[in-house]
Amino acid sequence: MSEPTTEATPSANNLGYGPMKPLAVRLNESTRAQLDIIAQLNDRTVTDEIRLAVDAWIEKTKSDPSVLQRAQAVRDEIEREAATKRDAIASIFNDTEKGSRPSASAAARPSAKDAST
Repeated sequence: MSEPTTEATPSANNLGYGPMKPLAVRLNESTRAQLDIIAQLNDRTVTDEIRLAVDAWIEKTKSDPSVLQRAQAVRDEIEREAATKRDAIASIFNDTEKGSRPSASAAARPSAKDAST
């Protein structure tokens, strides 16, 4: 019987990537053929070529002024929503503490009924 052979194939983790999530990309035949050739010429897998291209696109996008402007607008909206929710929570618990909810010290004191038993 022969021993199973394992070939060393480059993996995503060999390129410094952590855990992976699958993503299906549909390409036309011409683009796929070009990608296959590029991967072959660079001695990489098609998947690795796609990862590298996406990483480069993300880095380029990070410095795009219009994207940075939209990102700031999204951050501002998130902060407005968070402030509204913080105020609502504060209002709920501040009103409750002032109203019908007994304070911690009152809850710790035995009632007259408890004292007689």
